[in-house]
Order: sequence, then C-alpha cells, then structure tokens
Amino acid sequence: MTTTEPLAPGVRRGYALGSVATGTFGTVPGLLLLPYLTDHLGIAAIAAGAIVLVPKAWDVVLNPVAGRISDRSTHPAGRRRPFLLRGGLALAVCFALLFAGPTSPGWLGGAYVVLAFLACATAYAFFQVPYVAMPAEMTSDYDERTRLMSWRVAVLALAILVSGATAPMVVNAFGGQETTAGYRLMGVYVGLLLAVGVAGAWWGTRHAPQTRTGLASGTLREQLRVVAHAPDFRALLTCFVVQALGVGALLAGVAYVADDLLDSSAASTFLFAAFVGPAILVTPLWERYARTRGKKPGYVLSSVLLSLGALALLSTRTGEAGWAYAAAVLVGIGYAGAQVFPMAMLPDAAARDAERTGENRVGVYTGVWTAGETLGLALGPGLFALVLSSGGYVSSTDGDAAQPESALDAIAIGFSVVPAVLVAAGLIWLRRYRLDEETR
Repeated sequence: MTTTEPLAPGVRRGYALGSVATGTFGTVPGLLLLPYLTDHLGIAAIAAGAIVLVPKAWDVVLNPVAGRISDRSTHPAGRRRPFLLRGGLALAVCFALLFAGPTSPGWLGGAYVVLAFLACATAYAFFQVPYVAMPAEMTSDYDERTRLMSWRVAVLALAILVSGATAPMVVNAFGGQETTAGYRLMGVYVGLLLAVGVAGAWWGTRHAPQTRTGLASGTLREQLRVVAHAPDFRALLTCFVVQALGVGALLAGVAYVADDLLDSSAASTFLFAAFVGPAILVTPLWERYARTRGKKPGYVLSSVLLSLGALALLSTRTGEAGWAYAAAVLVGIGYAGAQVFPMAMLPDAAARDAERTGENRVGVYTGVWTAGETLGLALGPGLFALVLSSGGYVSSTDGDAAQPESALDAIAIGFSVVPAVLVAAGLIWLRRYRLDEETR
C-alpha cells in the first residue's frame, strides 16, 4: 500500500534523478532540432516544423498505451521500475543516432530525422509514462507529493540548465552550424546524459514504497473514457498542455534569438543560465508556498509570473542582451512553480480515482498526461516555425542567410508574445480545478 509516512531522502533524490532524462530530452530537441533542420539541412521552416511535430504526435497515441501496459505489469521488480531502465536506455541510444544521419540531399536528411526522432519518442514513452506514474503509488500524503515534486523540479531545472547550455556549446566547439561533426558529437554527449539520469532513477527508487491496489478492469478505451470524465484531471491537463505549447515555442526560439537578434551564439547559453538558475533557487520557496497557501493558488501565481516574464522577452528585438537576461530570470521563477504545482497535483487527481474505485489506472492517467505534455511541447516548435514562415524567414545550409526585418520581428513575437498569451490562457481552464480545496 502507499504510505502517509515521509519518504526517505534517498528515495526522493533517486526519483528526482529521472528528471535528468526528462529535462534533457524535453529541452535539447526543442532547442536544436529546428535550427538543425532549417540552418544546416536547408529545409524550409514550415516543413521543418512538421518534421519536429510528427514523431511527437505519435506519442499522443502511444503514451496511454504505455500507461496501460505498465498498469498491468506484474514484474517482480515492481510495476513501473523495469520500464525505466529498458525505455530509458533505448532512448539514450536512439538520441545518439538522431543527428548522425545524412545531410544531403535535404529530403533524405529530413526523412532520417523523422525516423530517428520517432524511435526516440517511442522509447521515451515507455520511460516517461511509468516514471510520472510512480509518485501516486509511492505516497498518499498531500504534502509529501509536493516535496517529492520539488526535488524533481529542482533536478529538472538543473538538467535543463546543463543540457540546454552545454549542448549548443558542443555544437559550436566543433564547427557550429556549418559542419556536421558538432551535431553528431552533441548527440552522443546528450545520449550519455540521458543514460545517467535513467540509471540513477532506476537504482535510486529500488526501496521506494509501492501501491498494491488491484488492476483496472475493462479495455483501454473504457479506461480512457473514465479518465476523460474526471473533471479535475481534465481541467488540470488542459491548462498544462496549453502552457506546454507556449513553453515549447519559447524554447524553439532561443537559438534564433541568440543568432539573429542578439548576434551571439553564446547568448543561448546565457539565456538558459538566466532562465534556469533562479528556478533552482526558488523551487524550495514554491514548496513552502504550497504548504501554506495550497497548490492551485501557487500554480496561478507562478503562471502569472511566467507570462509576464515571457512578455518582457519582447525586449530581445532591440538587441539589448541585459534586458533579455533580466526577463529570463522572471521566466525562470515562474517556470519553476508552473512545474512544481501541476506535477504535485497530478498524483492527487490520479490517486483519488484509485482510492474511490480500488483499481489502479494511474498509468492511464499519466499516459494521457504525458501525451498531452508531449503534444504541447511538440506543437510549440511547430507554432514557432509557423510564425517564422509568416515573417519570411530564409532557411540555409550554413546559418548565414540575411534575414528581412519581418523575420526578425517574427522571431521576437514567437519567442515572447506567443508564449505569454498561451501561458495566461491556460489559467482559464484551471479555474475549474477543485480537488486542491477538497484535499486540504
């Protein structure tokens, strides 16, 4: 059974290590894959956006299936843990191959990326869905779930900082966008980061408590129907997916802002440091806020800060890096809370169903959740690419194409206004979430 006792510190830290993998895979493709397609393979922006989207859209179908499979697992090592190692290591290998394909002709390179990214997305589903399902089965305590998510988000922020800052550095150190070597070495480097996070989470949770609720009856379609009719989960999921769309667009714009607006490839590293550094520091404060004020009020406040910070990033159009870094700090403060609170609210919603029915369909809940998150983060670069295309962005094979003023305007708008509006819009659906008040 799940426990209301505090989890051992080692279990919290071990579980949090999985965010090395989730943070890295959630960041690097969104940061570098679109520029790789447009500025190295010479693929048109709108086509590149579709290439990034298609494999991620596959996860929308696959993730609930992965959740259902893990729900019904009877492996002696645990219902979820074996999937962490198998899916996670497969992800590490597939990512190392993602940037290792042909670069000409462009259509062949694009086709290779689609297939390799599809393999990554498939492996990631069988790691991410069981991983996200674990907190609901490790503890039934409302505040302990927030503490667990605070550890996870702190490591997530650190993973985003390390991978987001260093992956472009590896590319630039070995020739930048003009050569293939930098991208290929970066793929291997990121694959190693993924493997470290996967192995750490698998080993660190070996003593974690596990629920013993019965397996959910019925077909996957019937289980999805039950999940779809859970009003609190539906409200929380919709808010999170809309905001993930905005975050995905913001991440996709970093490299373009650095190269075309701030005129410095190194600026992407500084933007990530300004963005993620504060997130690591304020995560414990958001946990304290949840204990005193509740998770939903914290989610609202952090979303407002994230939206205001994103809007302030419009200052990148002036080319003044200082204002951009200041705005990125505000984004990071809001982003930390906008991760801690929904991640802590998800197991509340999933576990409530298990408590009510005595059946475990946590994997289906988290499969739907991660499918929505994946779709949002995948649509984000596609949306940014659409904004680029509307501004007349010029693709190239060496990253040196001169951009018209309309394209520079599009970069700034896609990087700031679009994410700000989407993050704020998500709060419309959050108003319908009631479980926080009922739990407390």
